[in-house]
Amino acid sequence: MAYSDNVSRLARLTSILLKLQSKSFVSVNDLAEQFEVSKRTIYRDLDSLEQSGIPIISITGKGYSLMEGYNIPPVMFTESEANAIIFGQKLIAKTKDESLISEFNKATDKIKSVLLNVQKEKTEFLANRTIIGKNLQDERTSNYLSEIQKALTNFEVLKIEYKKKDTEITTSREIEPFAIYHNPSENWILIAWCRLREDYRNFRIDRIQKLSNKWQKFTPHKMLLEEYIETQKKKIF
Repeated sequence: MAYSDNVSRLARLTSILLKLQSKSFVSVNDLAEQFEVSKRTIYRDLDSLEQSGIPIISITGKGYSLMEGYNIPPVMFTESEANAIIFGQKLIAKTKDESLISEFNKATDKIKSVLLNVQKEKTEFLANRTIIGKNLQDERTSNYLSEIQKALTNFEVLKIEYKKKDTEITTSREIEPFAIYHNPSENWILIAWCRLREDYRNFRIDRIQKLSNKWQKFTPHKMLLEEYIETQKKKIF
């Protein structure tokens, strides 16, 4: 095997390892398509990783995953990757939810800790020379997004006190989080099944006056987000 082939395979093995670390599972078909090699080659790569001591497990009908609890040492970032992270931090800083900004900054600090000193200097320089032209007043209108995200992924019922538009009236709702989106007006919106209305409803997070987790599980919704979007399009058009 030529030297260049060895380098190419090493890069592919490293990329496969990063994929395994970043996702709950990866399929052989997806890996073969991404790296433009045969499935047989991917199987050989996975076998090589296993022989090197990486605990890879097979998930029937899905693909492969790293054993729960196994951690790979910090990886090095390229200059472009480090710049992208800093740019992402600047974007997040302009959203209106305090909890999201706080959690993202903590995650970014962990990423920055593995950067080389010269990379840290460059990213700080870039951060000081980047302006995001939205939410110029740095408004913070909510502090619930992180808690909502956890409830959504853990299928937990939330109780909210919700303020109606242009009034001081609030209603108490028990909701099942379904999806989150950021609208053109720069507001965070929670799509949830409202047990009071027995239907899906949109809730602007900045209008939630109080939020608490009932620590009660709900059955995951069978509807996909794509299906929900299609139903909304039909209602509008």
